[in-house]
Amino acid sequence: MNDRIFAVAHLADQVVLYLLLGLCLMSLYMIIDRYFSLKKMVTQSKGFKKEIAPLIQSANFNGLDRIANSESLPGETLKMALNHCRTSRTPNLSSLVESVKNLNKPNLEKYLGFLATVGSNAPYIGLFGTVLGIMKSFNDMGQTTAGGQGSVMAGISSALIATAAGLLAAIPAVLAYNYFQKQVKYINETLDLVQHVVEISHSEKTPGGQHG
Repeated sequence: MNDRIFAVAHLADQVVLYLLLGLCLMSLYMIIDRYFSLKKMVTQSKGFKKEIAPLIQSANFNGLDRIANSESLPGETLKMALNHCRTSRTPNLSSLVESVKNLNKPNLEKYLGFLATVGSNAPYIGLFGTVLGIMKSFNDMGQTTAGGQGSVMAGISSALIATAAGLLAAIPAVLAYNYFQKQVKYINETLDLVQHVVEISHSEKTPGGQHG
């Protein structure tokens, strides 16, 4: 039984390294893809906030139609919200905005689950490879009289590469995940702003909405 275990260990520690290398490359591709995709949407959200800021500061929302367009997610959401208020007697803007969020959630959070999984599990995969490598080194030492302590230390140092590879895969994935989560939150907060602004504008136009 032990011979079978060590036979698997001789092969598995190399498999672990190739697995971690694959995870690194996949994570790198996903990080680059998310960076450019979310950067574009965040830039659009910032531009939208810049346009709507003067309306909020002046408490005059007559220019909302000018900002409502299909060039950005907030602009498209604003357009839908305004149309909803015009066509519905009892508009439910919170449900509308939540629906927009849910529709765009797969695109906004694309690959984030994978990055979170890599970030939390890659160190354990690397540690597993290191344990297998150490097992192999001690087994090799027990089967030969040559090399002695030097060969064991060389084997252990090679085994530690798996731990380093696991950290190399995990650290960028965790950093990227946290960064992208903040960007997704910023985009969703912009959609919440759309809801609040349209609610204020609609309340001012409905009977009893103005106070004076």
